[in-house]
Amino acid sequence: MDMEKTGKFIARCRKDAGLTQAVLAEKLGITDRAVSKWETGRSLPDASLMLELCGILGISVNELLTGEKIEMENYKEMAEQNLAELTRVERDKNKKLGRAQTFIGLSGVVVSLFTIVCGALIAVDNPGVSIALVFFGGAMILADALYATVLEHESGYYECQNCKHRHVPSTRAVMLAIHVGSDRILRCPACARKGWHKKVLNR
Repeated sequence: MDMEKTGKFIARCRKDAGLTQAVLAEKLGITDRAVSKWETGRSLPDASLMLELCGILGISVNELLTGEKIEMENYKEMAEQNLAELTRVERDKNKKLGRAQTFIGLSGVVVSLFTIVCGALIAVDNPGVSIALVFFGGAMILADALYATVLEHESGYYECQNCKHRHVPSTRAVMLAIHVGSDRILRCPACARKGWHKKVLNR
């Protein structure tokens, strides 16, 4: 997927539709800066906006991702290529989020435990500072755990081990769920059964 080519195609279609960046952004409920980033190839439209964007510009999602108008005889082939590329992009993004979650989780725990141990070691000589360090270390562990859980929630899907349905539960449900690693006990929205849900990177 050529982001620069897609960006130029969006710009051309927008101009053909007689829209400014500001007007297009207003129709989509985003900033004109986001539209500018698309058109300069620095980012792609969010998947949740693609259908609405294509409707406004009078193009298909396949044409948007390809960065050009597609002839009917090439449509199926281009659709398959675009779907494979989107899957790859999503998987790579989720892998990066997963690595960030692991790094933040581990480094946060190490720093927090070091702070708590330092506080315990100076308890006799300076109890006030000791209490402050232990409290700060505990707060860091809690904040680190919450942030790592948010990153986990944002990266990929949870697969029900009963019906194999993949979904994204609410952040609150993920935070409150019993878990081992990134696998959690959740209620499946498809089969309504509660059980273990395995973390997977793409749908």
